[in-house]
Amino acid sequence: MGLADWRERVSRLIATAFANRCFLLVDTLVAHRTTALSPQGVQAKMSKPIIALNADFRVAAGDKPAVSYVPAGYYDALIEAGALPVILPPVESQEDLDQVLRMVDGVLLVGGADLDPRRDGWMLHPAVRPLAPRRETFDRMLARTVCERRMPVFGIGLGMQLLNVTMGGNLFLHLPEDLPEALPHHDILDPAHRHTLELAAGSIMDRVYGDGELRVNSRHHMAIDELADCFTVTAKCPDGVIEAIESNMEDWFAMGTQFHPEAETASALDLRIFEEFLTGVKETTEPMRLVA
Repeated sequence: MGLADWRERVSRLIATAFANRCFLLVDTLVAHRTTALSPQGVQAKMSKPIIALNADFRVAAGDKPAVSYVPAGYYDALIEAGALPVILPPVESQEDLDQVLRMVDGVLLVGGADLDPRRDGWMLHPAVRPLAPRRETFDRMLARTVCERRMPVFGIGLGMQLLNVTMGGNLFLHLPEDLPEALPHHDILDPAHRHTLELAAGSIMDRVYGDGELRVNSRHHMAIDELADCFTVTAKCPDGVIEAIESNMEDWFAMGTQFHPEAETASALDLRIFEEFLTGVKETTEPMRLVA
């Protein structure tokens, strides 16, 4: 073999080796891109659950525009517990809501004013301060959809009451009249008003707070009266008023508190309620991701 032939052969070997390395690199990049862009790849990269929050709504008045807003305590607590919160506007279309809910892992139903009892066939009590109609219409659609789909959900204050009503329960419209023997649950002169709780053994509330006296904030005049069959009471005020519930259904993680663990008057321990919620969200969604 002459020198020229030897050089040509070496050049071909080098070119072939280089081409093979390039093909291998391209194949690797394509495989990585396909995996990353697939639903499985996207889900695998998501280390934090995405939690949707409904928002309060204020109608336009004079020169003030209509506004949707969420008190920061709700999303700050979710972020601190390890979630990514997204705020839902009060959309009117069930189709739009369905599309949004397909992109989240769970829902937090926030507090607010009062449900309008007339929507459930009851008379309006003078003490009831109904939500803005646009918010209530959306909130009821959201709660109904979440309950039908058995999505992980945490209702706070009004949110817990809404879960109960959606699933067939009802409410006391004004505790001072409906349950006159009840302790004060709202003090307009004391935003930090608190009372003690009695916890159900083995419940989420029991895991969070354990033994010892527990005092929580209280600022409500409505409360759960008849509890929907799918829920179990996990905390009560000593006067019997229901302060926390959770689902008793094996295929649905749902919980609620009448008190506000996100509020400035909450204790540092209250953050664990949000952590428990996210644990339930992950236990619900991770098997679904593996199947997908």
